[in-house]
Amino acid sequence: MSGTSSPEAVKKLLENMQGDLRGLSLECRKKFPPVKEAAESGIIKVKTIAARNTDILAALKENSSEVVQPFLMGCGTKEPKITQLCLAAIQRLMSHEVVSEAAAGNIINMLWQLMENSLEELKLLQTVLVLLTTNTVVHDEALSKAIVLCFRLHFTKDNITNNTAAATVRQVVTVVFERVVAEDERYKDTVDQPVAVQGNSNRRSVSTLKPCAKDAYMLFQDLCQLVNADAPYWLVGMTEMTRTFGLELLESVLNDFPQVFLQHQEFSFLLKERVCPLVIKLFSPNIKFRQGSSMSSSPAPVEKPYFPICMRLLRVVSVLIKQFYSLLVTECEIFLSLLVKFLDADKPQWLRAVAVESIHRLCVQPQLLRSFCQSYDMKQHSTKVFRDIVNALGSFIQSLFLVPNTGNTSVTPSQTGSNASGNTGSAQTNPGVLGMGGGASVLPAFEYRGTWIPILNVTVQGSAKATYLEMLDKVEPPTIPEGYAMSVAFHCLLDLVRGITTMIEGELGEAETVGQTTTETASLPAQSSSEQQDLQSVSDQSEKELVSRAVWEEMVNACWCGLLAALSLLLDASTDEAATENILKAELTMAALCGKLGLVTSRDAFITAICKGSLPPHYALTVLNSTTAALSSKSYSIQGQNVQMISPSSESHQQVVAVGQPLALQPQGTVMLTSKNIQCMRTLLNLAHCHGAVLGTSWQLVLATLQHLVWILGLKPGVGGALKPGRAVEGPSTVLTTAVMTDLPVISSILSRLFESSQYLDDVSLHHLINALCSLSLEAMDMAYGNNKEPSLFAVAKLLETGLVNMHRIEILWRPLTGHLLEVCQHPNSRMREWGAEALTSLIKAGLTFSHDPPLSQNQRLHLLLLNPLKELSNISHPDIRIKQLECVLQILQSQGDSLGPGWPLVLGVMGAIRSDQGESLIRTAFQCLQLVVTDFLPTMPCTCLQIVVEVAGSFGLHNQELNISLTSIGLLWNISDYFFQRGEIIEKELNKEEAVLQKQAEEKGVMLNRPFHPAPPFDCLWLCLYAKLGELCVDPRPAVRKSAGQTLFSTIGAHGTLLQHSTWHTVIWKVLFHLLDRVRESSTTADKEKIESGGGNILIHHSRDTAEKQWAETWVLTLAGVARIFNTRRYLLQPLGDFSQAWDVLLDHIQSAALSKNNEVSLAALKSFQEILQIVSPVRDSEKPDTPPAINVSVPVVVGTTTATSLGRSFMRTDSIGERLGRYNGSEPPVVTDEIEDLNLWWAAWNSWYRIGSESTRPPVTCDKLTFIPSQPFLTALIQIFPALYQHIKTGFSMDDLQKLGVILHGAVSVPISSDASPFILPSYTEAVLTSLQEAVLTALDVLQKAICVGSESMQIMYPAIFDQLLAFVEFSCKPPQYGQLETKHIANAKYNQIQLFAPAEWVALNYVPFAERSLEVVVDLYQKTACHKAVVTEKVLQNIIKTLRIPLSLKYSCPSESTWKLAVSSLLKVLSIGLPVARQHASSGKFDSMWPELANTFEDFLFTKSTPPDNLSIQEFQKNESIDVEVVQLISTEILPYANFIPKEFVGQIMTMLNKGSIHSQSSSFTEAEIDIRMREEFSKVCFETLLQFSFSNKVTTPQEGYISRMALSVLLKRSQDVLHRYIEDERLSGKCPLPRQQVTEIIFVLKAVSTLIDSLKKTQPENVDANTWAQVIALYPTLVECITCSSSEVCSALKEALVPFKDFMHPPASKFAF
Repeated sequence: MSGTSSPEAVKKLLENMQGDLRGLSLECRKKFPPVKEAAESGIIKVKTIAARNTDILAALKENSSEVVQPFLMGCGTKEPKITQLCLAAIQRLMSHEVVSEAAAGNIINMLWQLMENSLEELKLLQTVLVLLTTNTVVHDEALSKAIVLCFRLHFTKDNITNNTAAATVRQVVTVVFERVVAEDERYKDTVDQPVAVQGNSNRRSVSTLKPCAKDAYMLFQDLCQLVNADAPYWLVGMTEMTRTFGLELLESVLNDFPQVFLQHQEFSFLLKERVCPLVIKLFSPNIKFRQGSSMSSSPAPVEKPYFPICMRLLRVVSVLIKQFYSLLVTECEIFLSLLVKFLDADKPQWLRAVAVESIHRLCVQPQLLRSFCQSYDMKQHSTKVFRDIVNALGSFIQSLFLVPNTGNTSVTPSQTGSNASGNTGSAQTNPGVLGMGGGASVLPAFEYRGTWIPILNVTVQGSAKATYLEMLDKVEPPTIPEGYAMSVAFHCLLDLVRGITTMIEGELGEAETVGQTTTETASLPAQSSSEQQDLQSVSDQSEKELVSRAVWEEMVNACWCGLLAALSLLLDASTDEAATENILKAELTMAALCGKLGLVTSRDAFITAICKGSLPPHYALTVLNSTTAALSSKSYSIQGQNVQMISPSSESHQQVVAVGQPLALQPQGTVMLTSKNIQCMRTLLNLAHCHGAVLGTSWQLVLATLQHLVWILGLKPGVGGALKPGRAVEGPSTVLTTAVMTDLPVISSILSRLFESSQYLDDVSLHHLINALCSLSLEAMDMAYGNNKEPSLFAVAKLLETGLVNMHRIEILWRPLTGHLLEVCQHPNSRMREWGAEALTSLIKAGLTFSHDPPLSQNQRLHLLLLNPLKELSNISHPDIRIKQLECVLQILQSQGDSLGPGWPLVLGVMGAIRSDQGESLIRTAFQCLQLVVTDFLPTMPCTCLQIVVEVAGSFGLHNQELNISLTSIGLLWNISDYFFQRGEIIEKELNKEEAVLQKQAEEKGVMLNRPFHPAPPFDCLWLCLYAKLGELCVDPRPAVRKSAGQTLFSTIGAHGTLLQHSTWHTVIWKVLFHLLDRVRESSTTADKEKIESGGGNILIHHSRDTAEKQWAETWVLTLAGVARIFNTRRYLLQPLGDFSQAWDVLLDHIQSAALSKNNEVSLAALKSFQEILQIVSPVRDSEKPDTPPAINVSVPVVVGTTTATSLGRSFMRTDSIGERLGRYNGSEPPVVTDEIEDLNLWWAAWNSWYRIGSESTRPPVTCDKLTFIPSQPFLTALIQIFPALYQHIKTGFSMDDLQKLGVILHGAVSVPISSDASPFILPSYTEAVLTSLQEAVLTALDVLQKAICVGSESMQIMYPAIFDQLLAFVEFSCKPPQYGQLETKHIANAKYNQIQLFAPAEWVALNYVPFAERSLEVVVDLYQKTACHKAVVTEKVLQNIIKTLRIPLSLKYSCPSESTWKLAVSSLLKVLSIGLPVARQHASSGKFDSMWPELANTFEDFLFTKSTPPDNLSIQEFQKNESIDVEVVQLISTEILPYANFIPKEFVGQIMTMLNKGSIHSQSSSFTEAEIDIRMREEFSKVCFETLLQFSFSNKVTTPQEGYISRMALSVLLKRSQDVLHRYIEDERLSGKCPLPRQQVTEIIFVLKAVSTLIDSLKKTQPENVDANTWAQVIALYPTLVECITCSSSEVCSALKEALVPFKDFMHPPASKFAF
């Protein structure tokens, strides 16, 4: 207002007024003087006002009636010029607001007159407008009059006036309502009590309203009256009115001033009571009218719908619905139902078009739609308005296709006008769209079953710009271009979808953010009342959310069927890329929205539609078909009309861009993909990519479709699961256009991105995705069964991809993912399987390398979870899968080995799960893994896994595929044991810690801790497991494995056993070692004796190993030796164990059974072990002493010594003498003794075993055949060699019984013959007098015994005689070798000289026992020398036995097998007698020796006068030697026997005398040759006999006359005989003359002569008093006879005669005087 009230403006106004008045007075000066005067007085008036008042404008306003009066008068003149001038002046006053109410009334009256006179009509209108717009002074009647004035002017004949008046009316109406708004604004702070509205029958009682409002009310009410063709109440003076104008005014008021109606109940009342009924009434012709219905059918003629009214009604309805929906719920329901009806096919085209436009207006208002839904669709018993609208649109679109509106189906582009031009460009850009009109570019259009409908560019997206609703100037219905209704309906759908989704998603988003804050506040503890209120509001909030969610769901549920039906149809019909894109976008947004709201059916339906669009028509895809079937079974009823889902038409006017193979079981023809299919596919990818989170179960549909598309397009999976275009070769029938070829990489990358984006899905959605992929994969697997065609790997590849991108939360999807892949791995189709394994192993590797949070090292559960499928793969038997599995393990070890931690058991389990039957390459790979573990990773794994490593290594040892692997695995076990040994303390600590935890857990559960070898400490259990594994390998069927395992087992126990707890040794002994021994013994005894030809391939087998039995023998040897060694070296550990004695017994039992096995190798080794446990270890040369535990491949020497089973060499070096050996046994290395009593028991147990072995092995067989088993010499030797050491331990309790037992064994052992093929190695050559080792050992044993007895107690010494018996028995062997059962033995000599023919059946050869017997004899002599006086020796007649035994060789003499024997016997006899005779004399009185003398006499007799003749080849020297031996015997008699004759029995002496006598005149043997006779006469012997006889005869010791008599008698007999021989000789000599006498006779005479000389010598030597005078006489009497012999011719006789005569000189004395006598 400041513009008009500033001083300048006021001044100007005054000037202008005065000017106007002057002008008026000038004009009226002539014709209208009154006016002139009035004008002039007006000038004065103005001046006065200006002069008197400061506020000039206010003063002017007060006096305005007067001021205006001159101008009104001027108008009254009806002169145009004057009138115009006045009106202009009045307008100026108005514009300065200096017109009062009264003045205004006057002005209006004046204007009315002008109007009635049809003057200045336009100026009138202008004036009214200025009057009403500048201020509010005009109201009530005046206002009403002014309005009527305008209306009246509207209906003039002048077109311009009409239009101007119409515009003015509109403006005036607006002004009236604007005043109301302003008034309300002014009074808005003063709250007045609204008066209750009564029934309000008096329409004018609006007393409650303020003035402006009252005017507006009256105006609006009258407008309604006028439209309804009733008389107005307020607008008095209206003459005529059109309905169209009325409706337009109503519409504009309703549209522009909704708040007036909403704020004032009176206005609201008008709406309800007046406007709505009016509209409904006016609609009636449109409702009743049916196009083409015959008139006759309806009783009254139906009024035809009138386009202008109908169109305006629809506009009013639109406004009503838009603005006053909340007031007019019921009425709107009716309006909406009407709108829906107007779309019916039987309504005129224009009506349908405007109805669609109206509906479009609603569709762009989602909030409104929401209200519909809340008010109608969600209420019971109410029309489902919203649903009906959508369905109506759907059926409308369908009807357009089904009922072509005109005859022509195609329309030329020009007909559609400029509307189409907007989209033609897009149509041209798609080069593939086929030209319709002979090559002209075709418009975007829908085409369905021959109906072609162009798409017009009707509106901008999101705004409902109507065409026909705006045609307010048209009276006749316009012609609607083809495609217009369709295009609008299409846009309705699109906008509807867009609106709903944007609204709901927006609200959803808000709800979610609120929801988050809600949860936050809810999680805080409520601390104050204000917070309580907050919580209250929060709960309100969530209720509100529930309500709105219900609305959203209802909206979607109401509309989705119709939408889908329509969109699917349009999608199918669309030939335009842009339209298709829009349709797909709508379907996509709906699908996503349904998904967000969790409306599964609708979501799936939309997705199915997109999927179907992606695939070729009629493509057989079960997932989709089932969904569609479910949908198409429903049909939606729209007001009694059934709308069926129309199935897509198969005719496509799309460019074909690809031809490919369908993914099906049976090979079918090819299928074609069009560009629209590809477009749909992209939408599908887009949907999955952006809305994966809400897809849920429909992932199934999406992925199934993608899988088929991918297959048709020939995409194949590559590394990591990404799909790449396959090579053309793969699908020969796949044809791709260049357009698609360029698209493929894009599609493939979108596909990959789709699965990459799965990392942003929430857990539940991710699970849906995985489940869908799994079930897809299951289908693919089903299809791939039973044929080796290329399977579809889409699902597997995508599972892999999904897994890889979701590593950060792999836990939640790992189980379903890997569970399924494991199934794939078992598939018979190799390609499928291979991919399953590829995917699984890639995932596991990726999972292990991924940096999880927290890291795997701190998340044991996840670690195990990741590795678990690797273990599960072990249950699959396909080798290709297992190779993949093992390769994966190898890679994991190489990259992750150090950090496997808790995963070790699983990884090791995988290696251990390989079975022998799974092929060499598998075993090799697995073993490679194991080797890597053992070499590199033992220190990094938890100690609890070491046991598993042992198990696995053991299991490889047992694999029988590849010997090298088995042997290497045993090597690994050795390395492992070494590792245990080096890291013992650490391992032990860790295991104990673990054990404590387990123990605690077990106690909590109340169960026993269950692990192998339980009570032992965990570290020991580890060792025990290792031992047990090696133990199993020790009984493997393959000898090499057994050997290696055995050596390793005993080496580890030997090298590392010290680490074990003492108590654990119990388990080692019983559970490991004895268990092993039992198994070995069993296997050995049952082993096959069949010959093994070769060791596989061309390996030759040594004859000592060519049967299974022999190979097992080696194992038995090794095992037994190993156990024995442990018993020996660890005795100090084992002995304190409680049951050592039982263990000892068991061990002895094993030794015994091995020793008695019928196998030389085993039995000998058993004895070696026996020796070892008795700690009889042969000294080791320094160079042989092992310093360190031997490396695994060096066989450990079992027992030091040179005997091995293969070379039947000598068992012990026999270079040392018996003495040395005895010294060594004689306790110089005292054995360790722990506890005397216990020790004794052990030794006695050993003795019993030894005895059993000895007696069993030396007992001769009952029957004899070729197969009789006879123990070998080395065995027997070793057996006997054990005794001395054993005896050291048991000598204190060794009794006679035991001695007897020993004797039996010694005797038996010595009697065993040798196999002839072994004899050359064992037997000394016959001429060497050497003992075999066995014989030496036997003597050693006896020697040890006698030495022990010697120093032993009295009680022990009674054993001497038994020892003598034993030795003497051996002595007899010299003459009669022992028999071994019934076995026929060859004599050694034959065996020797008659060299054994090769391969002849083995013969048994008796040994040469002579050296042995002789050595035994020496021992006897030695022993007797020491023990002769011993009581037991005396009592038990040992001497007699010795003599008795010696008598045998002595009597045989030359018949002895060996000459040395009798010589030794003689010398021994002499030695024995030299000691024994004094003892015998001593005990003469006791009679203990009585029986000895006759024996002795017979022995002398047998020897000196043997019956055996000397061998022919005996040399003279030999003979002389032998004679000297005889002489020695006689000398012994002379020195040791005869001198003591008085202590000796007479008979004996008599026998001796007789014998001497016989010897002294011993005649020559008749066989001597002449030459030798003199020697062979044993002259020396005879001489000695003589001498002895004589010496004895004349010894002064003769005490008894009888004795003397015997000697004398003997002498006289001797002399008498000499005399006779001489006489006979002389006679014969004389008779023979010159002939020599026979040789015998000569010899005899010579002998007699010699005897005579000897006799004389003897007599001389004898004491003279001992010689009888008679004897002398007889001697001298010989002299003459001797002299007579001198004549003999034989020189020999002569020389003998000389010798005989010479002694006689001693008798030549001079004759003594007679006094002499």
